[in-house]
Amino acid sequence: MKAALALEDGTYLEGEAFGAEKTALGEIVFCTSMTGYVEALTDPSYKGQILMMTYPLIGNYGVCREDFESDGVKVEGFVVRELCKRPSNWRSEMSVDELLKEYGVVGIQGIDTRMLTKKIRIYGSMKAAIGVGVEREKLIRMARDQPFISDIDLVDKVCVKEPKRLEAKGKFEVVLIDCGVKMSIVRQLLKRGINLTLVPYNYPADKILEMNPDGVFISNGPGDPARVKETIGTIRRLIGKLPMAGICLGHQLMALAFGAKTFKLKFGHHGSNQPTKDLETGRVFISSQNHNFAVDEKTLPKGFEVTQINLNDRTVEGLKHNELPIITVQYHPEAGPGPHDTYFFFDRFLDLLRG
Repeated sequence: MKAALALEDGTYLEGEAFGAEKTALGEIVFCTSMTGYVEALTDPSYKGQILMMTYPLIGNYGVCREDFESDGVKVEGFVVRELCKRPSNWRSEMSVDELLKEYGVVGIQGIDTRMLTKKIRIYGSMKAAIGVGVEREKLIRMARDQPFISDIDLVDKVCVKEPKRLEAKGKFEVVLIDCGVKMSIVRQLLKRGINLTLVPYNYPADKILEMNPDGVFISNGPGDPARVKETIGTIRRLIGKLPMAGICLGHQLMALAFGAKTFKLKFGHHGSNQPTKDLETGRVFISSQNHNFAVDEKTLPKGFEVTQINLNDRTVEGLKHNELPIITVQYHPEAGPGPHDTYFFFDRFLDLLRG
């Protein structure tokens, strides 16, 4: 079945549909990971976005539910050069086509993803639409007329609605503020004997303190961090009372809570091959990343120190407070997918809990 992809600048490309037969709206972004499409498709941070993979063949090892980062597919749409229809892997439970059909998400293949990636790198992320059986001008108009991602509240669509307990039978109790947490983060914390209580992004600070936790962890999530005002307010009320750590959106929210500012990157960082330098040790490691916003280093208040930077564009990748037990990273130390170079972030958080 034919499908088409339209961008807000008038770009119109025809291809072949797979997954659900429907229309999708969202901001199109490209991911440079060669593997890990299952983890990317189920990453809550991609909510509100149409995901395009730069690697030309996707789906060759199928889909295994064990690799899910959430309870299902979170992207709005999926764009690939070529989709493998007959996956071959002993872990495979279904194809990507079957996965998208199950969760009602449309995909399109046969698209010149190299050309589109170059366009996005030059002009930045754009609003886009995928349509099956939609007239050309209408699809372009749909892409243009949708709201910008910075005008949409997305976190409440991907977080828990009620507190959820996850027992590791350890001695430390941590409240994880869920803004769209990846399961790999949860697994890394549980692996270190940290008992978790997941709470919604808008859970009040006084109720968190009533739980008497040893620390608070703020997760990743989708959209513009400046819109997540409830979590920013909660963090402000917890400052100085507990050790805290944040990943990706959690990193940005922590900075905003202290009065810093964030800005939208031209096309974001999406992939598992971003070079990051640790300024304390001089070590360079490869990191997994998925974010469209970054912390403005010039606006950081006194007391914060930049611990890591991105070597591609020099943006802030890590922060620590020199007086308070607070650490954050912009990248995804839990990988899923990606290298395991940065697992040490969870060990550093464990050190904060130990005091």
